[in-house]
Amino acid sequence: MSFKFEKLIIWQKSMDFGENIFKLSQNFPKDEVFNVTSQIRRASDSVALNISEGSILQSKPEFKKFLGYSIRSLAETVTCLYKAKNRNYISEEEFNTIYN
Repeated sequence: MSFKFEKLIIWQKSMDFGENIFKLSQNFPKDEVFNVTSQIRRASDSVALNISEGSILQSKPEFKKFLGYSIRSLAETVTCLYKAKNRNYISEEEFNTIYN
């Protein structure tokens, strides 16, 4: 069985993005596990989760609403990336790579 969201390139890329964030955050300090580490992982995973959830809805306005949630989760992830960079958990190069 397959779902239509599995064919969406945006969903596929958001899945890769979430995995890249997970790998990147494995190097964050242990005292951040309940703060930035948890937050960035949940926010980045939420991008793909909202795309998939919204895609099964019958109306376009509802799907657009979930795409909006995905965009807000992406913005939250970017803010966490800035926090990680400012706290020297990631390098400028790592930041730029994942940001782009």
